[in-house]
Amino acid sequence: MKAMQENDHPAGRTLWCNAGFSGEALQQLQTAAATHHYHLILADDSHTDLATATIAFGQPDPEIVRTSARLQWIQLTSAGYTRYDRDDLRAALPARGATLTNSSRVFDEPCAQHAFAMLLALARELLPAYENQRTERGWPTSPLRPHSYLLNGQTVVLLGFGAIGQRLAQLLAPLEMQVIAVRRTVQSYPGVEVVAEADTDRVLPLADHVISSLPESPSTRGFVDAARLPVFKPGARFYNIGRGATVDQEALLAALHSGHLSAAYLDVTDPEPLPSDHPLWITPNCYITPHTAGGHAGEEVRLVQHFVNNLSAFESGAALTDRVI
Repeated sequence: MKAMQENDHPAGRTLWCNAGFSGEALQQLQTAAATHHYHLILADDSHTDLATATIAFGQPDPEIVRTSARLQWIQLTSAGYTRYDRDDLRAALPARGATLTNSSRVFDEPCAQHAFAMLLALARELLPAYENQRTERGWPTSPLRPHSYLLNGQTVVLLGFGAIGQRLAQLLAPLEMQVIAVRRTVQSYPGVEVVAEADTDRVLPLADHVISSLPESPSTRGFVDAARLPVFKPGARFYNIGRGATVDQEALLAALHSGHLSAAYLDVTDPEPLPSDHPLWITPNCYITPHTAGGHAGEEVRLVQHFVNNLSAFESGAALTDRVI
C-alpha cells in the first residue's frame, strides 16, 4: 500500500522509496524528507509515481530509472547493483546529469566480519567440534588439536577489492597474513599487494585462502570455474560472500570431492534459495549460510543514515559516497 508524507516542499521535489522501512528508520527518513523539503512517497513494488520522482531510494525499476527525465539521483539499498549494470543505463544517467549510488558502506563491515568469522572457525576446527557436540558428544581432542592451525603467515587472495575486501584486509592485518587482492583497476593499498585481474591465475597457487566478494556482472559470471579451480593451491579453502553466479558450482563440487579444495564456505549460491536436495548441502567440508553475511541489527537504520548523509551531500553539491554511475 502506498502512503504519503506531506511536507512543505517546492513543486517537483519528490523522494520516492520502496524499501519498506518501519519504526526508527522510517521516522528518520520522514524527518530527512521534511528537513530538505521533499515530498515523500512510500511506494510498494508497483513503482507507481517513480517516473515523477526527483530521488529514488530502494530498488527502483531499472527501465524507469533509465527513461525518467526527472530522476536525478538513485540510491540502492544494497551493495549489489547487477540489474543496473547495463550499458544503456550507464549511458543514460550521465547524459542527463543523474547519479546512481549503492549502500556498500552499510554492508562492508558485517560482510567483512562474517568472512573473518568463518576464516577463524575453519582454522580453529570450531565446526567439527560443534558437530561432535550436536551428534556423538565424544571428546575428539586428538584429531582436532593437530588439525587446528594459526592464520599467522598464511596467504589470502581476495577476489574483488571494493569496500568489503578493503575492510576485510584491515581485519586481517593484526594476524600478519600476506594479503593479495585482485582488482580490475590496480591501486596501491597499505599492507596489500594489489594485482590486475590478468594476474589472477598467477597468484591463486600462492593462496591458502581465496575469498571472493565479486559482484555479478557479465565479466564475473563463472569467474571461479572448472579451468580456474585446478589452479588453486592443493588444500586451499574457498569462501564466497559476493554473488553465487560468479562460481561454477559443479566445478566446485568436483574440487571438494577430489580433495583439491579442503573446504568451501558459501554465503551465496546460484540459485537462491538453494534447493534442499542440492548436493552442496551434503558435500563434506562445504559450509553454507543463507545469504546472511550483510545482515545485522540496526540494518534499516544504518541504511537510512547512509542515505541521509548522501542527501545532505546531494543538496550541497558535494561528492556522494558509494557512487556507481
